[in-house]
Amino acid sequence: MSKGNTFENDFLKLIFNATTIANIANNATSGPLTNLYVSLHTGDPGEAGTQDTSQCTYTGYARVAVARSGSGWTVTDNSVSPAASITFGACTVGNETATHWAVGTAASGAGKILYYGTIDPDIVISPGVTPYLTTASTITED
Repeated sequence: MSKGNTFENDFLKLIFNATTIANIANNATSGPLTNLYVSLHTGDPGEAGTQDTSQCTYTGYARVAVARSGSGWTVTDNSVSPAASITFGACTVGNETATHWAVGTAASGAGKILYYGTIDPDIVISPGVTPYLTTASTITED
């Protein structure tokens, strides 16, 4: 089974832009998430993982809040990408390689992962490096 293309796009707009799907789903009317949180990972967090699973730990790192709106995410043709580059804190101490990124529900702790995927090329992080994801980082429903 697969979703129809129009519904795939509508579903991404519901999750990333808080846009209602007429007659099917509304954005939460009480306490909806206003941001999604992007995390970097040193390994595949997997489908059973949380945002804490293999998350980067370098000094200076924190998840980045991205608005659940058109100013935060661009949804088109069954794909979503950041509307602007997502810049993480600069590394001041530590060395690691970010191989995956995830979009989840929490600013810290074991947040629920909504989507995750690989980073290509990997981001090699060391003191003085400021990791970022570009607008070419995409999530596709199909």
